[in-house]
Amino acid sequence: MTPGPGVRDQIRAAMDRILAGTPEQSSGALTVVALAVEAGVPRNALTQRHTDLKNEFYQRIKEHGADNEDEIRLRATIAKLRQTIASKNRELAQLRADVPALVRAVSQLTLENQQLRDACAGGSVTPFPGRVPARPRD
Repeated sequence: MTPGPGVRDQIRAAMDRILAGTPEQSSGALTVVALAVEAGVPRNALTQRHTDLKNEFYQRIKEHGADNEDEIRLRATIAKLRQTIASKNRELAQLRADVPALVRAVSQLTLENQQLRDACAGGSVTPFPGRVPARPRD
């Protein structure tokens, strides 16, 4: 089913209004969503059926030299998030590398603790005055 020329004319008129800075229905943002709202059509009309008009809209934005503030803001956010992800990945790799050493340290301390408890239970170790020796766990 091919949509009538009226829809395409609506979209082109909406393009003209947005690019002229006189939107009637939308925020006037230089986005497909704002274009769809301005034209009174569903967004998927531009992303699926009228992709040529979507591309024309972006081409006209470039030709006019208009700054797409939303796109600039989103690209900056994406770059910042990529840096955050890279930083978190480095941190995660370092933590994973630290785990075996920490496991060895805990094992060594557990062994030494048990040896001290065994020695204390045998009576060969005299605790410091005023200190109560730790009782062995069962």
